[in-house]
Amino acid sequence: MLRWIRQQLGFDPPHQSETRTVYVANRFPQHGHYIPQRFADNRIISSKYTIWNFVPKNLFEQFRRIANFYFLIIFLVQLMIDTPTSPVTSGLPLFFVIAVTAIKQGYEDWLRHKGDNEVNGAPVFVVRSGSLVQTKSKNIRVGDIVRVAKDETFPVDLVLLSSERADGTCHITSASLDGETNLKTHYSVAETSVCQTVSRLENLQAVVECQQPEPDLYRFVGRMTVTQHGEEIVRPLGPENLLLRGARLKNTKEIFGVAVYTGMESKMALNYKCKSQKRSAVEKSMNTFLIIYLGILLFEAILSTILKYAWQAEGKSDEPFYNQKTEQERNSSPILKFISDFLAFLVLYNFIIPISLYVTVEMQKFLGSFFIGWDLDLYHEESDQKAQVNTSDLNEELGQVEYVFTDKTGTLTENEMHFRECSINGTKYRDVNGKLVPEGMTDDSPDGSTPQLIGDEVLFLKAVSLCHTVHISYDQPDCLVGGGDPFSHANGFSSSHMEYYASSPDEKALVEATKRFGVAFTGIQGDIMEIRTFGKSESYKLLHVLEFDANRRRMSVVLQTPSGGKVLFTKGAESAILPFATGGDIEKTRLHVDEFALKGLRTLVVACRHFSPEQYIDVDRRLVAARTALQQREERLQEAFSYIERDLRLLGATGVEDKLQDKVQETIEALRLAGIKVWVLTGDKHETAVSVSLSCGHFHRAMNVLELLQQRSDHECAEQLRVLARRLKEDHVVQHGLVVDGASLSLALREHEKLFMEVCKNCSAVLCCRMAPLQKAKVVRLLKTSPEKPITLAIGDGANDVSMIQEAHVGIGIMGREGRQAVRNSDYAIARFKFLAKLLLVHGHFYYVRIATLVQYFFYKNVCFITPQFLYQFFCLFSQQTLYDSVYLTLYNICFTSLPILVFSLFEQLVHPHVLQSKPGLYRDISKNSLLSFRTFLYWTVLGFCHAFVFFFGSYVLMGEDTTLMGNGQIFRANRQLMFGNWTFGTLVFTVMVITVTLKLALETHFWTWMNHFVTWGSIAFYFIFSLFYGGIIWPFLHTQDMYFVFVQLLSSGSAWFAIIIIVITCLFPDVVKKVFYRHLQPTSTQRSQALPASPALSCVESLCCYQHGQSGCSRLARLLDQVTGRRQASANDRHASGDTRTWSDSENFYSNDRSILTLSPIEATHC
Repeated sequence: MLRWIRQQLGFDPPHQSETRTVYVANRFPQHGHYIPQRFADNRIISSKYTIWNFVPKNLFEQFRRIANFYFLIIFLVQLMIDTPTSPVTSGLPLFFVIAVTAIKQGYEDWLRHKGDNEVNGAPVFVVRSGSLVQTKSKNIRVGDIVRVAKDETFPVDLVLLSSERADGTCHITSASLDGETNLKTHYSVAETSVCQTVSRLENLQAVVECQQPEPDLYRFVGRMTVTQHGEEIVRPLGPENLLLRGARLKNTKEIFGVAVYTGMESKMALNYKCKSQKRSAVEKSMNTFLIIYLGILLFEAILSTILKYAWQAEGKSDEPFYNQKTEQERNSSPILKFISDFLAFLVLYNFIIPISLYVTVEMQKFLGSFFIGWDLDLYHEESDQKAQVNTSDLNEELGQVEYVFTDKTGTLTENEMHFRECSINGTKYRDVNGKLVPEGMTDDSPDGSTPQLIGDEVLFLKAVSLCHTVHISYDQPDCLVGGGDPFSHANGFSSSHMEYYASSPDEKALVEATKRFGVAFTGIQGDIMEIRTFGKSESYKLLHVLEFDANRRRMSVVLQTPSGGKVLFTKGAESAILPFATGGDIEKTRLHVDEFALKGLRTLVVACRHFSPEQYIDVDRRLVAARTALQQREERLQEAFSYIERDLRLLGATGVEDKLQDKVQETIEALRLAGIKVWVLTGDKHETAVSVSLSCGHFHRAMNVLELLQQRSDHECAEQLRVLARRLKEDHVVQHGLVVDGASLSLALREHEKLFMEVCKNCSAVLCCRMAPLQKAKVVRLLKTSPEKPITLAIGDGANDVSMIQEAHVGIGIMGREGRQAVRNSDYAIARFKFLAKLLLVHGHFYYVRIATLVQYFFYKNVCFITPQFLYQFFCLFSQQTLYDSVYLTLYNICFTSLPILVFSLFEQLVHPHVLQSKPGLYRDISKNSLLSFRTFLYWTVLGFCHAFVFFFGSYVLMGEDTTLMGNGQIFRANRQLMFGNWTFGTLVFTVMVITVTLKLALETHFWTWMNHFVTWGSIAFYFIFSLFYGGIIWPFLHTQDMYFVFVQLLSSGSAWFAIIIIVITCLFPDVVKKVFYRHLQPTSTQRSQALPASPALSCVESLCCYQHGQSGCSRLARLLDQVTGRRQASANDRHASGDTRTWSDSENFYSNDRSILTLSPIEATHC
């Protein structure tokens, strides 16, 4: 326990060394003084609380909020001193807010606990004491040998020892980790691959030395020392030997592995990233407003305290005959009395701070986020994927976006590759009907046979079909199980039965293309790769794989040819291959690559190198030494790769097409009209990126495109930036575009950020090519932290976009072909780029308008609520007498005025969705947080004070003139009938206030649903019914009942009803006049758009169908209602007259331009 405490405090870190030593099967050395290392157990903990710390930890987190902590202080003050209001008035709303939030968070954490227990209690098999033992997952220790069967997930991070295959390999899929659905091959070392039984594993003597846990899924450095016959054999271990927790075993009956990282030290657990808390601009404005209102509260409390003592300066005012002071009060300290009075006034006015604002905003965001998932316009039918919300806290931020940063491949394009052209030894070839045809020739062979390819063409195709990481899956996946021959297609399976799987769609397209051209990759067994060249099988021995990395931008394989020679095949970006090429037609190939790029094709360059026996021995030695190094392995591997991948002979280049997604051009144009600048950040080469930018509308043909490319030094980069800045000022072109590459960007960001930003901000479109993932995040951060603090949005589909997505204010993942890593790390996820337009222009607009009005209205209604209380003190000698009953104080924000604003914030539509999409410029009206500007805030605050003055003095003037104040605090008319008193006056003010603030919200509502009507008029009715019951019955559990019969007596007076009507009209009539005046004389573009007819209005039936998922049910319901209402024949005639022959049918697709729940606005009551 003491050690654990020391670790938590940082005095005793759990890992003292940079490496860990794992003894297989926990066979520790018997000689010498050995102290075993301490490792984490295998429990996964994703929960936040335990049963012991839930209450204190949750309360601590909740009271970190300013409003909650403030009300806690007020509640404690009410308990400690004599205050004018009961502690219940502050305690009950505070308890309600705390309890609701705690229940929500507790339930969510209980679900996490439930999931953790299922994972930690899952049954697993481990080798212990010479036998296979079943235990729970949480009991696995580092060093245990674990058996995993086919289709099971790995319970820990394992180093593969053996599989049921003789070569010790296995296939896995890591879709749950990185989203890649392709099969990956993992390997065991040769010395342990023979240990396929428990008895052999029991006799295995091996030690694994590896690095301490780190979150990088693709990095693992270690070595295994196997003792055989007294001799120690050292083998290197890399990512290909490590089976990660969460991955799944496929196409392999069973494997055995030794646990090296357990529990929260596994790579999967280390990637449980707590996302940095993103706060929206609305939340920041809300906190600013709270501080301002806190200042108003302190001012009112201090002023009231000072005026009280100024009033009581005269003796008779200080101690009236009816309220004589006690001896203790006369002798009390003036300072303590002043503080006590100040705190009492603070308690009296504390409701000016709206405690229920936080919980209402949370409910609005949580419930409002469902509309995105329900919107059928954001549903992609082909992939059966709907939009999803991972972070509802940022809904309103969708309406404030100023910059969009987008990836290209898989985001603007389909990431569905098709081979189109290639260049072989300076000659261009095209794919024509599955045949490789030289440029200038046509496929005119009458028998349809493949043109004969010889020499360099065949070598090029062999290089493409062998230099890759493609795996093959057969129609019968178990054909590889049980030690079967993976080339068994030759004995019964034709090549048509196999399907290629690759982590890169480019590789899959290239291997499939070579198969069509006659050179087919048919499988790999162990280190033997087999291809079939025009029907003839050839076997190549795979000696080394030089893996792809973002720095080299190429991958290579070293093979032994059937004739025994050693050859290197490499492919990669032209900038990574051509500088190292010494042979082949380099210049022609370079021209062809540029031509392919101009057509928008993705290019790869292919080269080879033949080794002499002496050269290969040197290469093998360097690679083995680098791979077995425990320190600086990556650097040594890079040195070895650079030594090997040189003196290349250029073979040719490939051109693969990646089609644009549907409606990309329209979406980018809509975003531009909305005032949003679009930046494309891609890893593709300059020519390819520019071609795609032009085709998708990111760049216009008439746009002046500036370039910042291939800058070699800081001075050169700065000079070019100054030239571009001058051109931007001098050119009178309406729009400019900028193209910048990764190398130049690094120089620009190093010392010339300000100049670079000045150039970028004056360009309407920016294209960054040859970008590394980290550079994408740096660019986003640069814009995000600029002086203007613009709201940024990043959208991408791959793991390389995650850093950019997390850096931006709003991150959106595309559910594309590169896995789900971007989706898991995003705030929102959509299936296609085209959905971004509606997500921002419609949903973003709605969410921002709703929550901005919610925040302003909350402060307004609380100013209306507490200002009469302040004014009343001038009429009661600042005696801290409350104007309202304590029950009204408590229920005002919880019951009487809470539901109308909540429903408004869920359903309000300032403009119809169709209009918002057809007029993207309306998005500019709400940009820059305009609806929460200080001017708007001041308007609502002043309006609240004005209405409060009308409530108070209107009631005072209309009801107080013909009455006489009696000694008992009650007011009687001349005929002695009880009419007007302290509580009656307060109740009248409160009644007028509830009606006015509710109707004020009704005036702000543009989109009425039955729910708005229900809560608006229902809230007013509920107040009257509640007051009648509360004051009409003597409740035995109440200590005092000041309100008994007050409300009934008030409503029995005609003059009271007259006063209520007059005061409400006096408050709201100027608002109506202002709205009419501005709408007709100075209408905004949004107000003008409200008068536009919505495009194809939905009928009641169609709106009802928006809630359903089946179209046939909609059509049947439509027919039935049409027959009942007699509309069917009439509408058919109307359609015939107008040339519209649309009819309802089960077979037609029931889609309109906008099919979401949001399209309820054009419902026609006459049709209902």
